[in-house]
Amino acid sequence: MLTLVGAIVVAGAIVWAAQRVAAALAASRAEASRAKAAELLATFAPAIAAAASDPRAILTWQPLARTARRLFPDAFALLDGAAGDTFPFSTERIHEAHARWTTEWLAWERAHDAEYKLKAAAVEHELAASGGAPTIRARLDAVEREELDSYQRRYEEYIRIARALQSLATP
Repeated sequence: MLTLVGAIVVAGAIVWAAQRVAAALAASRAEASRAKAAELLATFAPAIAAAASDPRAILTWQPLARTARRLFPDAFALLDGAAGDTFPFSTERIHEAHARWTTEWLAWERAHDAEYKLKAAAVEHELAASGGAPTIRARLDAVEREELDSYQRRYEEYIRIARALQSLATP
């Protein structure tokens, strides 16, 4: 009988110890996840700041964030919960970046148009004063080509970045 009581006490101690070890392991995992989340928060803080000033930064950082999310899903789950959305770039933030990129494009387009109207007007004035000199006519043609080339280069960049941002915003 005494052996049976001793066996029960030993079994109870083993169960109690196993529960303590399991609780300690769970606490250790939770702490490791919180530490990794803090590390990721520090890693992506510059990305968030960069994206606030230049929408193109999202295109650089988002693939890294996607890879990190696959490597550390628990830490990102904590960050997503704390942020209330997908960390570091929510769909809303990506849409805002796209809108900012478009606004910047429109402002550049207006400035570009005004700059080249002024350049063309100055050369046209010279052309009229010269009585249509061929060299001045060639300068006017060069200004028009420069305007078009500059516009096309910038427009290609605008479209490339805008499409890339749109693709990030759609799941």
